[in-house]
Amino acid sequence: MANVRQLDPSASPLDYFGYECRRLREAAGLTLEGLGKILFCTGSLIGQVETAQKVPTRNFAERLDAAFLTDGSFTRMIGMVLRSQLPNWFQPYADMEAKASFISTYQCQLTYGLLQTPEYAATVLAVDHPDRVQEMVAARMERQRILDKKQPSAVWVILDEAVLFRQVGSRKVMRKQLACLAGFRDNPWVNIQVLPFSTGPHTGTMGSFTLLRFDDDPDIYYSEGYDQGHMTANPQVIRERSVGYARIQAGALSVEESADLITRVMEERYADPAEDVAQVQL
Repeated sequence: MANVRQLDPSASPLDYFGYECRRLREAAGLTLEGLGKILFCTGSLIGQVETAQKVPTRNFAERLDAAFLTDGSFTRMIGMVLRSQLPNWFQPYADMEAKASFISTYQCQLTYGLLQTPEYAATVLAVDHPDRVQEMVAARMERQRILDKKQPSAVWVILDEAVLFRQVGSRKVMRKQLACLAGFRDNPWVNIQVLPFSTGPHTGTMGSFTLLRFDDDPDIYYSEGYDQGHMTANPQVIRERSVGYARIQAGALSVEESADLITRVMEERYADPAEDVAQVQL
């Protein structure tokens, strides 16, 4: 009989999820293949989840709850599991981001994580984490669930124009990402502005940064480097960066003008080559 890896449920959220999955499966007298048939997946996949070698998806967790009649326990657990896949140094910020009532960010290199498509995120994350892309993309998509809350955070994003022109992945990936950004045009909770090249030097040239505001707690300023994040509630820093953000915003295009520019770049720079050929033939 093959040795089965025994999990310590207290080791991590992922270990606890796998432990509970195996415990309930065995209590129900099901084999890996038997449960796989119920969940419409392979027994091998379930075995990987039960040994914490595979990070489950939210859909997988929901199907487990339906199979075991566990009243949403796996679905509630999955948030912690996916959040645990974020880099350790980033997790404190992600926790604060999820609690913020107002998020204002300036991004000079890439689309803000809360607004990234899965394909765009995968391309970005594959640069430094080629062996963990799937798990980290799932964690990033989990972060985005704060936009779907009944009372979502207000999010104000200023993107340097360079973000629109820096090709991340294929033209198809960029087209989908810019279409996603343009789709927020009429969203009352997510506002996107573009800081044009014509602005010249500005207070954001030092790099991307984010300000988080809370209903009952002090504001937080956040910036990050290659492998670490810096978070502070220092009033002087908050004051200086808030003024800096206001100056950047003053030089940015309006929300409507920004959406127009995003759409124009999407159509002109990242048009589908097949569509171009079809138009020429017409």
